Amino acid sequence: MPSGNVVLSGNACRQVMSFCSATHAVRRHPQLATGTAQIPEKEDTMLLVDNEVKIPSKVNPKLTLRVLKGHFATVHSHINCYIDMTMLKYRQSEAEEVAKAMANDYQYNKPIDTIVVTDGCEVIGAYLADELKKHGVMSLNTHDSLYVVTPEFGNGGQMIFRDNIQPMIRNKNILLLLASATTGRTIARAIECIQYYGGIVQGVSSIFSASGEIFGHEVHHIFDASDIDDYQTFSQENCPFCQKGQKIDAMVNSFGYSEL
Repeated sequence: MPSGNVVLSGNACRQVMSFCSATHAVRRHPQLATGTAQIPEKEDTMLLVDNEVKIPSKVNPKLTLRVLKGHFATVHSHINCYIDMTMLKYRQSEAEEVAKAMANDYQYNKPIDTIVVTDGCEVIGAYLADELKKHGVMSLNTHDSLYVVTPEFGNGGQMIFRDNIQPMIRNKNILLLLASATTGRTIARAIECIQYYGGIVQGVSSIFSASGEIFGHEVHHIFDASDIDDYQTFSQENCPFCQKGQKIDAMVNSFGYSEL
């Protein structure tokens, strides 16, 4: 096998990440290979490496961002910090607090009919719909209720809305909700998809964003790069860690990380 740094395409990264997740599981539980495993229950805490840093939110002290420093690879870029938002997305109490913080950006602002959710933020999306109604945000839906939908992803990574979901997008005022916005490619792809199906993007909200504006759209966020010391993102070709020969610590995406 040739030595040196390897630059993976988006599809290759996705395949490697899937393989690494499966390999990591089998390594920890060899019985998985034979189908006889009984994976032990874990405590209600994330099992992360010892150098985890917890960063409290400036807008809500009940919210904490968990950050790991190292060399991480996403589908689109390499980063020096892995931002773990597992508890913010999946723990009921924290997801509700995230929604409350996000709703403050839309009080009596623009109509919202549908929340399009990516990155596993469905729990936050449901709470956000409720909070927007409490804040008096108008919906033009005849039933005076908001839709919360998640796009489907095709093999090439393109976003798709099936025929039964399209009426919730077409001519609707859309709030795009995602966990993290770094390079902006996910936002651009999501906005392109929403507009293709006839939706009107009225707002973008993210738990973390590296920039306050991406492709002409303001990104409302709870955490940003100023909350994390020396947060940096690099293209795969210009990553200084790769140039120094430093190995990748983990492949990461919106579902989590897989150590290499």
